[in-house]
Amino acid sequence: MVLRADACDAHRLAMGSCTLDAIDPGEANAMSELPSSLHDQRKTDLDQLRLLAIFHFVVAGLAIAGIGFLAIHYAFMHAMMTNPDMWRDSQNGPPPAEFMAFFVWFYVGAGAMCLAAGIGNLLSGLFLRKRKNRLFSLIVAGFDLLQFPFGTVLGTFTLIVLLRDSVREAYES
Repeated sequence: MVLRADACDAHRLAMGSCTLDAIDPGEANAMSELPSSLHDQRKTDLDQLRLLAIFHFVVAGLAIAGIGFLAIHYAFMHAMMTNPDMWRDSQNGPPPAEFMAFFVWFYVGAGAMCLAAGIGNLLSGLFLRKRKNRLFSLIVAGFDLLQFPFGTVLGTFTLIVLLRDSVREAYES
């Protein structure tokens, strides 16, 4: 016997919380496909959100590794630029102190950006896993677009997934 749900939307029908009446087989096929496609879309959304969260953690780790790289780079630059033996044969001598002061601020600025990107991506990954603070993840995705190449790819896919209507509904429920 073929059954039909009275006044049920696809979600309530899929969850089994509807009253059922008899219908013809043609309508039954159309109704049975709808919950299946909703279930498939919901599964796809959850899988993509899970993957995005993992990749946000990876980009956060890369940002923290970038801070380590900056520290090592600064140590080498400072050792070379302030070493008097390095400039012994040079006609001009060592660079002026202002030159190194500029580079100190460059390293501090780059380190602060890496730290902000790392913390932002870490929090966004946590929020994606819990399906909370969608706007925060969208903002982080926008900033990730500037971090070529990995951040650009991650930001693009994060925007594509989070702007999908079915994902927006998943965050609201």
